[in-house]
This record gives sequence, C-alpha cells and structure tokens, in this order.
Amino acid sequence: MEVINVTSEEFEKFKTTPGFVAALDQSGGSTPKALHLYGIEKDAWSSDEEMFELVHQMRTRIITSPSFNGNRILAAILFENTMDREIEGQPTADYLWNEKGVVPILKVDKGLAAEDKGVQLMKPIPQLEELLTRAKAKNIFGTKMRSVIKLANPIGIKEVVDQQFEVAEKIIAAGLVPIIEPEIDIHSPEKAEAEALLKESLANHLETLPDHKYVMFKLTLPEEDNFYRAFVEHPQVLKVVALSGGYTRDEANQRLSRNNGVVASFSRALTEGLTAQQTEEEFDKMLDHSIQSIYDASIT
Repeated sequence: MEVINVTSEEFEKFKTTPGFVAALDQSGGSTPKALHLYGIEKDAWSSDEEMFELVHQMRTRIITSPSFNGNRILAAILFENTMDREIEGQPTADYLWNEKGVVPILKVDKGLAAEDKGVQLMKPIPQLEELLTRAKAKNIFGTKMRSVIKLANPIGIKEVVDQQFEVAEKIIAAGLVPIIEPEIDIHSPEKAEAEALLKESLANHLETLPDHKYVMFKLTLPEEDNFYRAFVEHPQVLKVVALSGGYTRDEANQRLSRNNGVVASFSRALTEGLTAQQTEEEFDKMLDHSIQSIYDASIT
C-alpha cells in the first residue's frame, strides 16, 4: 500500500495556498449541455469522438487562458478523456502542474445508479485499479466521485457514505487523495435534515480513518452557515470544497463566502458566460471576472 507523500508540493499547495478547485470534468452525459451553454449546438458533431474533441478545445481554451493559473486556482478536476489528451504538446495533467501550478485531479466515477431510498449511489466502477494506476503514472494527485442525496433517509445516506469510503480506501491505497462527493440536491424538500444525517455519517467514518490517510470532501453549500466547520478543521481532511449544485454563480458565491474555510469547486458556475463566439480578449476578460469572484468567495 502506498502512503500519500505529505511533503509533496501538491499536498502543500492544498494545505497552505488560498484558492479554489476548477471542476472541468463534464463527461458523456453532461457534455452536450456544457457545449450548448458554450454556444456549440448538437449539429456541430456527428460522433462521440467529435463531441469530446470539441469539449477538449473548450477546456484547452480555459486552461491556456492567461487568467487560469495557480495564483487563484488550487486544482482542476478532469474527465478521463481529458487526462488522456494533451495541451500544447504535454499531457493535460503535466501541463496543468508544470505550466500553471494547478494540481490535477481525476473524476473516476461512472455515473449514478437509479434512485433508491432517497439517494443515488454510484454505479460500479469496473477496472478502477487499472484507472488509478494510469492516473498515478500520469501525475494525477487525487480523484473525485459523486453520489446524490435527494431525501433525508438515514439508511440511504449511510449507504452513500459507506460506498464513498469503501472506494476511497482503494484510491488511498493507490497513493492518491480521494474527493468524497455526496451531493445533496439543492431542491430537496428535506435538505437541512439530509445535511444533518450526512454530517453525522461522514464524522463516523473519519473517526475510523487511520492517521496517515487523507480525504477531501466536496459538499453542497449548507443551509446553516459553517455547518461543516469540524471537517474544515479536521487534520485528515485536506480540504472541504463546495459544489455550486445549480445555484447561479452569484448565489453560490454568496453562500460560499458565509462558510469560512470552505473553497469552491464549481463547474457550470465557473464557465457561466463563456462562449465559443467570444474573441480571445472577451473570453479572457469574462473568465478572469469569474475566477476572481469565485476566488474572493473562497478565501473567507
């Protein structure tokens, strides 16, 4: 079993540097929507390969923008297809770290199972060990995997957290730091109750985590400010990051700014307002504005 190198530059960046996590990991199901918001419609591609090439062009434009750098961005979460591609002649993960000072993280889940007990567990992740080995070889630092909680069902929420930590053990064993993401649907009629159950379940698992192992949490912005402070201060939680979850960027930033020590890991809220039709100057100006507003909300 590998142990995380706690003296690594990437680890230190997460522990000591202000900033946020850019979520650039839209995959097969969400890619057409991401391209639509970017101003590229479905008639622009005729195969998945062409679609992924278009979205890689979009991500490359974001990552190579002068405003996208390690001064304000801690890490970027990548889709597997992006990890396997290159930016300006370097593997994406190497470009992020070598040229931008941004830590590369890989989305490893394969999507959500059907809803049961008020939650959606992750689908099985076949060949996970092989993927983790490839990720490590490509200089990926950590991983991300998402489940969804829709109701305050204690059995369902426990199953979500149990599954997340079970997979996290394998990720830690591969020498990577897992981001555990049990998203609570922002439209849940039982959101606050679900948050209380989730917090308890996560805390129970942290108690049994051996001292030399580290995780990160990616959580929905809570109804009660600073609700997850105990996790922010926990020595084995490298970072607590927040998803925008469907909130507009302005509302997500306002909620985030009231949760001290929690930083953003926004996807749609990061790319809001960016289009393929913009000039480079317009694109960079809009991205710089987005990054600054999210950064400001993340350093409270």
